[in-house]
Amino acid sequence: MLQDVFKSGRLLLPDTPPEAPAPVEEVPLTGTLLVVASILLFLLILRSFLTVLPYLRDTVLRARGSAALENSVKVSRDRNLVAAVFLLPAVLLIYRYRLYDPSFLQGVGPDIRLLVIAGVFFGYLLLRYLLSRWARPRRRYDDYQMAYRAGYTFFILLMMLALATVGILYLAGVDDLIINRFLLIESGVIYLIYLLRRGQILSLSCNPLTTFLYLCGLELLPTALLVVSAVIL
Repeated sequence: MLQDVFKSGRLLLPDTPPEAPAPVEEVPLTGTLLVVASILLFLLILRSFLTVLPYLRDTVLRARGSAALENSVKVSRDRNLVAAVFLLPAVLLIYRYRLYDPSFLQGVGPDIRLLVIAGVFFGYLLLRYLLSRWARPRRRYDDYQMAYRAGYTFFILLMMLALATVGILYLAGVDDLIINRFLLIESGVIYLIYLLRRGQILSLSCNPLTTFLYLCGLELLPTALLVVSAVIL
């Protein structure tokens, strides 16, 4: 009788070992130092950031907003300074949430991966700059330069949105993969708005075909190369 009782029992616990939790990505010492440097630099340029802040909304809402910003030498200089300071946080976000994660970086040490990501990011910016210098027109250069520098303004907007998103979602305990998706979507939306505004600024002195060719050569080509390197390599 006792044997019948034990034979009819059921095992409620799983018969396979539980999956190991996903390893927490190691934060290199270099990354920690860059975080500290980013905070200190932002505190130093806080006044410049507050000066630029009122112009950012106008730049998004209308193409002429970039003209108001560029016509002020001080505001334009402050905008460039703020954009430069935001480069460090951008690299750290790309690294931390794997926004650029090609297969050739799998298995490498955290310091090497951070260094490669920084190199690719600054290489992308350098390529855009060189293409812009190479294709600059001989006439109506002011509109062309204003269209290029609008990228600085939209980069600041993207970083403000991305840092706020990361802060809120991190405090809410959201998974890194979901934060990654949020950041990619935000980057895509801001980039599309920037392309629209840059095209509108270029159209002030260029015909539609020339404007399209400028956007393809100066914006879409470098971005396509960056995306292809992340997908194929």
